[in-house]
Amino acid sequence: MKSKIYISVFLLQTVFSLWAQNITIPVETDNVAIVMQTNAEKQLKIIYSGKRLKNFSEYELTSRVNNLNAEGASANTNVFAVAGINNNFTEPAIAVVHTDGNNSLDLKYEAHKVDKMPDGATLTSITLKDPVYPFFVDLFFKTWHENDVIEQWSVIRHNEDGNVILNKYASANLYFFNKDYYLTSYNGSWAKEMQPVITHLQQGMHTIQTRLVTRENLHTSPNFMLSFNKQATETDGSVLIGQIAWNGNFSIQFETDVYKNLHLVAGINPYQSAYQLKPKTPFETPRFIYTFSFEGIGKGSRNLHSWLRNNTLLDGKGERLTLLNNWEATYFDFDQEKLVGLFSGAKKMGVDMFLLDDGWFGNKYPRNNDRAGLGDWQPNKQKLPDGIPYLVESAEKAGLKFGIWIEAEMVNPKSELYEKHTDWVLRQENRPEIYFRNQLVLDLANPEVQDFVFGVVDNLFTENPSLAYIKWDCNAPVFNAHSKYLENKKIPQSHLYVEYTKGFENVLKRVRSKYPKVPMMLCSGGGGRSDYSLLKYFTEFWLSDNTDPLERIYMQWDYSYYYPAIAMCNHVTDWSNKSLKYRTDVASMGKLGFDIRANELNETDMSFCQQALKNYDDFKHIIWQGDMFRLVSPYENDVASLMYVNSDKTKAVMFNYLTNWRYVGEPSLRPVILKGLDPNKRYRIREINLYGNQRTPVDDTKSYSGDFLMKAGFNPLVNLNRTSVVLSIEEL
Repeated sequence: MKSKIYISVFLLQTVFSLWAQNITIPVETDNVAIVMQTNAEKQLKIIYSGKRLKNFSEYELTSRVNNLNAEGASANTNVFAVAGINNNFTEPAIAVVHTDGNNSLDLKYEAHKVDKMPDGATLTSITLKDPVYPFFVDLFFKTWHENDVIEQWSVIRHNEDGNVILNKYASANLYFFNKDYYLTSYNGSWAKEMQPVITHLQQGMHTIQTRLVTRENLHTSPNFMLSFNKQATETDGSVLIGQIAWNGNFSIQFETDVYKNLHLVAGINPYQSAYQLKPKTPFETPRFIYTFSFEGIGKGSRNLHSWLRNNTLLDGKGERLTLLNNWEATYFDFDQEKLVGLFSGAKKMGVDMFLLDDGWFGNKYPRNNDRAGLGDWQPNKQKLPDGIPYLVESAEKAGLKFGIWIEAEMVNPKSELYEKHTDWVLRQENRPEIYFRNQLVLDLANPEVQDFVFGVVDNLFTENPSLAYIKWDCNAPVFNAHSKYLENKKIPQSHLYVEYTKGFENVLKRVRSKYPKVPMMLCSGGGGRSDYSLLKYFTEFWLSDNTDPLERIYMQWDYSYYYPAIAMCNHVTDWSNKSLKYRTDVASMGKLGFDIRANELNETDMSFCQQALKNYDDFKHIIWQGDMFRLVSPYENDVASLMYVNSDKTKAVMFNYLTNWRYVGEPSLRPVILKGLDPNKRYRIREINLYGNQRTPVDDTKSYSGDFLMKAGFNPLVNLNRTSVVLSIEEL
């Protein structure tokens, strides 16, 4: 009801307002407010960012609280900082060159409005205009009140006589009036994704960015956490958690000024990406998406989980398929009978689907290794003489669904596609080709290439209507950045990085228009792609090719700040010396799959997998749709512990793991304090996923109040003999 009152007030404010009276524009959720205000010169300033105020009229007073009377201080608070004029001393959010060669820009408030959207969100739109040139920037703030999530982006447009060059075109510009700032960002490489780094931001600039185009977050993640005044913990402190949702080159800049305030600019990386904008052709930037929490990191991550499941992730409230993948069982060495022979093990184990991985295609250049065949999407006649339909039919006869792997954006130089369509490949004609995993990237700025990539998917479904799953891989960044298509069309090469990303999304829109519900995994040599913009088209993503369960505990811990468990693919593999139970328990904290030689499992291992899958079927919806609570951090302790609780707090599942095998003491000496339960309910705790004849010390005849479990705690008794403990918690 409050938001409706504010909307009616805002709609009365127009460009005809008296400029003697400043206009105050709050962007609000249930707990958060970002407040902007005009000054006498019609400049729009950020005057407040923090907890929502109870009294709406007091927002206009916040500009007086922050002392910005020092020389240049007030200039830093512009709502969209510009380049080319003298009253801006901060990093610009936008930099342009007008048609007459002038590179200055000044943006004044024109109008704003607030609309209630059909999806339940509130959209605040603000129009800024240059007083000299017919150049406009529209700022958008889409707020999801209950989840305290804000989507922020800009639309840039003009009516000048010719093209305006955009040298920088950010999505968001924020300003914070705090004392200290602690940034958590993530570095990594293949098999070492999501390695956290905490930086105490000092005066100056700190940037997280990528220039890889395709596997854009291979080395740098678009996710970040920003703690205010002190480092936030799981349950305490003020923190902003979010990402730039762009599947391409991105940049997020954190600039601490001389007043110890923080200026944040996020958007497409302007690196070699000057964009010539035609008149009356709006350019929409990607979404910068974030949540504020004033109750610690855990609350913030649960905000994002709920928002993603309900509003962004494809089929975020739906089902997911357990699967057996053949990659580590066969690699490239298989034929159709060998594959069919694996179906019985998959069915006996109890998974829903068999997934055929790399190596099924190419004839002139058979895909027997990663050096050939990529781009030639015809089934290899020697391996699969009866084609994919035979495998789909055989899987269905065995009681399984069938899925398949593709990497349609890439090409091996040793392929028929490369021989026939070299002009479709991103490459520098007058320089040596540079390969990553023996491959190059196709030019998705080219509509013909978009048709080809869409056709790879469409042909598979046309021939196999019951195909149940696509694993979409992408293993190479762009090293040879030149588009023959753009060259022929006389379009500047500086458009390439943007147009590639837009072209890829065009393909995905076409796929989802024709095949709206087929599950698809977003994979990229591991965790090279995971941004929210792509999760509109994919049901899940692959975190890393590193499936060692001990490493995965840390990776899944860090990914869990930004993604719900239903979006995260975890497979049980042989890439570890840890027990099958340990591997399975870790993989059960998300979308469970197996990549093992199921047909070769001994009776005890098979029996364990069967029971673990039945248990998973019982608790998966708690993990997928429940609230997640991180209890004991592996970064600070010899164990890791976390739990998921359903919405009515009647059921929960708790995972506990030993993470330090050194004999330095017994982790089982101390209880774990549980979270998220109802203090007035009574619960029974039962250990599940026991292996073989393993006996549990957990007495499931006892009951505990939620109050007891969340204050005194419960001891899962993790030790060198019980390295992985899964507990089912149910209300009596």
